[in-house]
This record gives sequence, structure tokens and C-alpha cells, in this order.
Amino acid sequence: MAKALRLGLIGGGDDSFIGAIHRMAARLDGEYEICAGVLSSNPEKSKRSGEKIGLPSDRVYGSYQEMFAAEAKRADGIQAVSIVTPNHVHYGPAKLALESGIDVIIDKPLCLDLGEARELRELVQKTGLGFALTYTYAGYPAVIEAKDLVASGRLGKLRKVVVQYPQGWLGEKIEDQNQKQASWRTDPKRAGASCCFADIGSHAIQLAENISGQRVNQVLAELQTYVPGRSLDDDATVLLRFDGGMKGVALVSQISSGEGNALKIALYGDKGGLHWSHDNNNQLILQWTDRPREILEIGGDKAYLSEATRRFVRTPSGHPEGYIEAFANIYTSFARHVRARRAGEKQPYEFADVHDGFRGMAVVEAALTSSNEGSVWTKVADK
Repeated sequence: MAKALRLGLIGGGDDSFIGAIHRMAARLDGEYEICAGVLSSNPEKSKRSGEKIGLPSDRVYGSYQEMFAAEAKRADGIQAVSIVTPNHVHYGPAKLALESGIDVIIDKPLCLDLGEARELRELVQKTGLGFALTYTYAGYPAVIEAKDLVASGRLGKLRKVVVQYPQGWLGEKIEDQNQKQASWRTDPKRAGASCCFADIGSHAIQLAENISGQRVNQVLAELQTYVPGRSLDDDATVLLRFDGGMKGVALVSQISSGEGNALKIALYGDKGGLHWSHDNNNQLILQWTDRPREILEIGGDKAYLSEATRRFVRTPSGHPEGYIEAFANIYTSFARHVRARRAGEKQPYEFADVHDGFRGMAVVEAALTSSNEGSVWTKVADK
């Protein structure tokens, strides 16, 4: 196996929601060596968190600026960085990493606004460095199979997509109880201009675009704030028009009582349709106009799966893979892409990149504009 990439961490300290998931994903296939980090904006907490995950004390830093400066002086300095911070701490470290010659993996959404997104996209194009977003659900093998099946034309001409992402955790104003995740996600200074739609709606839109191969070019949105006193949206209903003629709807909510993480998508063509649900992520259901439905089970021993899908399956059927493995598929694909580029070889990156991140921000901005102007059809920026 090729030598592991040296990875630095930004964010993901003691009480982080997602930091441990990213670390497990990075380590799963042995593609990375986690060797440095700034795990909190609080230097003492950063040191404490670094010690807990086994980082050497002299490579746990108090700021990302300090880390990049110190690691640049080392022969064994970091080659890539994983940024898992609140939205307002995406742009700064990502920009400095690219300027320092460091490849970037970053949580979604890309940044705070479309202006920052444009700058990061231009910087990636200028430097030629790798830049990945962890739109996690694209990493599930069943989603990879769905994308390949649509591209093959088996569903025929695409007509309709319905993507739903209901959660219930923000049904009460828990940000007033110092709940960390709610506190920053509902704060315009740290989350940006949207909570619900930017947070999980961006996942829903990316899933629809990724599987269909079409891009949203217009939206008609109604973003709602149901919980009194909350500054940002906690629910969204968005009609979608795609550049290939398909139409659809995204139903996104964080106040749907009792729901956990119930992401699901249905995509319909003139020959058949498909259904995928996060609750049963190892199955892909196909429906046909002229024969009974099929259920595709995901497993490394399933010859009917595409080569692209089997490349990202680790276990035989009956041994389900899940959330961490989906994350790991993104990390592993990115490591192989970066390593190939550094060797002067071409290796495609197979999941979301900076262009997808820009698109996510553009759709969020268009939805906000549409909703604020009385729910009117609004063009999605492409530049």
C-alpha cells in the first residue's frame, strides 16, 4: 500500500458532534496518518483534546495559523487538512491551507456565503490542489449504484425527483439551553443566513443532483421559522427545476417531531423509478412500468452491482455497512486522488468537490432570495 497521507485536523475537539466520525473515517482504510491538529479555538481545550486522541504535544496547536506555519517548517509536515468547524470557521482555514499548498477536506456547507464560495473556487482552480466536501450520503454504495443506474439510461428520461430530509431535534428552542450544536447552527453570525436549508437542505439538493446528473437551475422556496424567537429557518419546502428538464421538490425540516435523520429520495423516469432511504441504506428499490419491482442488496459479492459500486463495498451481503463507511469512502477516494496528483498521475476524485460546494451555496442563496421575495421562481447562480 502507498504511504499514508499526513493529515492535520481543524476542529473536532472534546465535545464535537462530528469530529470523531471524521477521524474514524480517515483511519478506516489506512490512507491517512493523523499527526497534527488544532482541535478547538480554546488553546487549552485544543491541547487536552489532542492528548486524548494521541497526538504529540508539540503538534497540537492553539490556532490554525500557528499549525500551518509550524508544519511548513517540518520535513514530515502535514500534506492535507480536515476542517470540521462551524460554518464561520470554514473560509479562513481553507483559504490559508490552499495558500500553504495543503489539500483540503471540509465539512459542508462550503462557507458562509456565495462570495466566500467564489473565492475558494477560484483559489482551488489557481493552485490545482485537491478540495473535497463531505456530503456524506454520496458515499453510500447504494447511492453510487443509483447514480450509475441513472447514467446508464435504464430509468429513461427523468421526470420527477422528491427528496425529503426531516429531523425533529430543533422542535424546541434548545439553543437557549446552551446546547452547543443548536447554539451555533441557529446563530446567523456562525451559521450564515440559513439554518435548516443550509445545514440539511444542502445534503438533499446534492443527493438529487448527484444521482440524477442534472443541476438545479431554478427554485421556488418557502423557508419557515416555526419556533418563536429563533433567528433562522427551521423548515423549508422548495420546488426545483433542473437543467435537464426534470422537476422536483425538496421537503426539509428540523422541527418534524419524532424524526431522527430520515433522509430519502425517489427519482422517476419514463421507464422506471428508484427509491433510497437512509433508514435502510443497504438497499436500492427499483420500480418498473412493465415488470415487478426489484430490490438490490448491497454487498461485495453481488455481481449485479456496477464496478464503481463494488469498489466502495468492504463486506459481503448480509453484513451491512453504514455511516462511517460512507464517510470513509469519501476520505479514501480523496487520498488516492491527492496521492496520484502528487505522483504526476491522473486520478479522478469521485465525490463532491469545490464546484459542488459552490453549487450548494448558490442554491441556498437562491432559496433565501425566493422565500424573502414572496416565494417566486429564482435563478440559481452558476458563476
